[in-house]
Amino acid sequence: MPLEWRIERGLTPYPQAVAVMEERAAAIADGRAAELVWLVEHPPIYTAGTSAKDSDLLDARFPVFKSGRGGQFTYHGPGQRVGYVMLDLKRRGPDVRAYVRSLEDWLIATLAQFNVKGERRDGRVGIWVARPGLTSEAGREDKIAAIGVRVRRWVTFHGISLNVDPDLAHFGGIVPCGVREHGVTSLHDLGLPVTMADVDVALKTAFAEVFGPSASD
Repeated sequence: MPLEWRIERGLTPYPQAVAVMEERAAAIADGRAAELVWLVEHPPIYTAGTSAKDSDLLDARFPVFKSGRGGQFTYHGPGQRVGYVMLDLKRRGPDVRAYVRSLEDWLIATLAQFNVKGERRDGRVGIWVARPGLTSEAGREDKIAAIGVRVRRWVTFHGISLNVDPDLAHFGGIVPCGVREHGVTSLHDLGLPVTMADVDVALKTAFAEVFGPSASD
């Protein structure tokens, strides 16, 4: 069955998203459903990964959910595109580290379509952008995209989040991904007033480059 690509309208409650992922991942593992990339936005929330530290929750101003994904605390909210990726690694290659690197490649290729240079950093999960130039932000590195995955029966779920135009102040309630010495940014913060639809097109194009085409390509 070819991969399905789905874009959800409006704001999807986090518990509903987790329930959908759990059900779909099980169906994929059983051979009853196609792989799925599901793009959503959430209401403002914080999620805690399996490595989250209580001390990194600074201000629980939004609902906090424990998540089965890897990683630490992260924020989700309007203006951030979350991509839940349910792939069968038995078919694609049972290598979780290679899969995470492919997610990084996907995000880097997406950002490149907006002339943004996304980069990996040793010891830091996610995708980062440097702040060059002569502004007050020169020399700073900010995180623009996060990655947190879970694999069960060699089927992936959870995935990525890319900051398009979220309220960056909302990240102040946590230490994002446990990294205190760097900030967060978004495409709008970098001076790129792109729409969520623009980003969705870029994500789909880049996904096909990295993982192969979806059912509607």
